[in-house]
Amino acid sequence: ARRISLEQLHAQCAERVDALLQEERIPLSGPEKQQLVREVLDEVFGYGPLDEFLRDPSVSDILVNGPHRVYIERLGRLEATDATFLDDSHLMRVIRRIADNVGRRVDESTPMLDARLPDGSRVNAIVPPLALDGPSLSIRRFGTNPLDMERLIELDALQAEMATFVQACVQCKLNILISGGTGTGKTTFLNALSRWIPAEERLVTIEDAAELQLQRDHVVRLETRPPNIEGKGEITQRDLLRNSLRMRPDRIIIGEVRGSETLDMLQAMNTGHEGSMTTVHANSPRDALRRLENMVSMAGINYPVHAIREQVSSALNVLIHLGRLAGGRRRVVQIVEITGMEGETICLHDLFRFNQKGVDADGHAYGDFEVCGVRPHVLTRLKAYGIEMSPDMFQRRVLEKPKPAPEKGADAHKDAEKVKPQKKRSWL
Repeated sequence: ARRISLEQLHAQCAERVDALLQEERIPLSGPEKQQLVREVLDEVFGYGPLDEFLRDPSVSDILVNGPHRVYIERLGRLEATDATFLDDSHLMRVIRRIADNVGRRVDESTPMLDARLPDGSRVNAIVPPLALDGPSLSIRRFGTNPLDMERLIELDALQAEMATFVQACVQCKLNILISGGTGTGKTTFLNALSRWIPAEERLVTIEDAAELQLQRDHVVRLETRPPNIEGKGEITQRDLLRNSLRMRPDRIIIGEVRGSETLDMLQAMNTGHEGSMTTVHANSPRDALRRLENMVSMAGINYPVHAIREQVSSALNVLIHLGRLAGGRRRVVQIVEITGMEGETICLHDLFRFNQKGVDADGHAYGDFEVCGVRPHVLTRLKAYGIEMSPDMFQRRVLEKPKPAPEKGADAHKDAEKVKPQKKRSWL
């Protein structure tokens, strides 16, 4: 049989829809006809009602709670949509199409799917009998052009002096943990940090579902594999981490630690793989350390609590905690230095923090970024790498937002606009 391209199929489908409209004498305007053709193409070749959101770069999350309840997150705000599926069967067809496109299956025997689309979007689906009210689908999208640190500063996610310190930490190969709740932008922030890694270094990334878009060329990307329908062939993050140690990495970057691989990560950080980074779900810096302790215990080795805390405190240097505040805006809430043990407690020292003052009339949290007045222990390490950072930078004070330059014509006006906080966009 003669093979035709996808573009030709699209064209033929559009012609057929146009012919049917003429045959049935259905009067549609030009825009209405284009919309109908688009919906047919989406249903035949795409993901039905979801495609309009997948084409919208301002949409970061698509949440489907059954056939008649579709929500999206757009520019940091969750909103209901008018999009619907015909019924559960229609929604299941779309979920199965997604699974087929990534080489997976979804049915009663394998009712959960965790995968990624070709564009890098992360997909999670769960269907009956586990989903009691019908099939459920979540799609987390990532921008094709990851935000860099300069853009995050413009979006008021942190202040320039905070970024300067974090940049120095990356360049002098400190081990960094990024913590925060769901949707706080941990992956985005990790991507931004990667721009400061020296270009000549070899990076190995390990993820359950590939999301990282590191801004470097010398990167080896590894992704876990779930078991097949017979329950065999699973490759875990722990398996990949152990193998990565034989790949001569300069740094190991784990998208998110969730289980027993935490022990191997800490051991790697403690045995020469400096400058490594990872993220963890947590509600505070102290909670992040507790979660690491719990995950180390999942490795099946009966370590005393004190020994686990010694591992954590010696492996990690800096913890960056992210938060999602009222109104949906993301912020660097705390930058914390880990300085060792005091008795049975891991010592944490706040270096920078966001102090929320209240919520404005639009429902957005507001406040100030502050320097906490603690001189970091790592200044000695920075100096050894040729990075001079004055202790005065860490005197207790409120960090002032940069003020626009005075206008001196059109160019000056444009420059002033660049430094104004973006009020209508939340960093993703």
